[in-house]
Amino acid sequence: MFKEIKALIEKEITLELRQKYALNGMLLYIVSTVYVCYLSFRLKSNHIDKITWNTLFWIILLFTAMNAIAKSFTQERYGRLLYYYTLASPVGIILSKIVYNTLLMLVLSLAGFGVYAVIMGNPVGDMGLYLLSIVLGAVGFASTLTMIAGIASKAENSATLMAILSFPVILPMLLMLLKVSKNALDGLDRSSSWDEVMMLLAIDAIVLVLSVILFPFLWRS
Repeated sequence: MFKEIKALIEKEITLELRQKYALNGMLLYIVSTVYVCYLSFRLKSNHIDKITWNTLFWIILLFTAMNAIAKSFTQERYGRLLYYYTLASPVGIILSKIVYNTLLMLVLSLAGFGVYAVIMGNPVGDMGLYLLSIVLGAVGFASTLTMIAGIASKAENSATLMAILSFPVILPMLLMLLKVSKNALDGLDRSSSWDEVMMLLAIDAIVLVLSVILFPFLWRS
């Protein structure tokens, strides 16, 4: 199983490197969005409060995740999916997709935070906790949206269906991420954020288990 997942992840990385415009497009999207936020807020007033700073950052990450992960299954042609069906197990397919999208989101999230902090300023009081919230957000977005992308790929209007299905799951996760990151911005004691951190870890674990259980039925269809 581990060899199978490793081979599938290597395949995903090879395809991504072969189509460099996809990753470069996501990075360009982050930089351009951050620059628009700079023109809209910081350039005019030369000041942006912490709540607005934090909210804008997570909105940028959320839409970056939607655009980056939506293509997980839609970019695969029917013939290639049939080929995977004969070679790999459905559990290996979904786990490899989740791991790859998690790595992709970590790269995009950390790069986006670096660009955002340079252009918009860095008011973070507890950098370690804020980076932890970014990692938890990247893992949560990747695991949740990957499974939803697999479901939506079976429908004709997959982009619309993915947005509708992801909203009830992403919203509570986003609210907890906003609270943890706001505590990090204010430099509060880390113990005040452990409940939200544990809840985020629980959501990630539940999504992962449900993906392993439910995706084989979706894959056979």
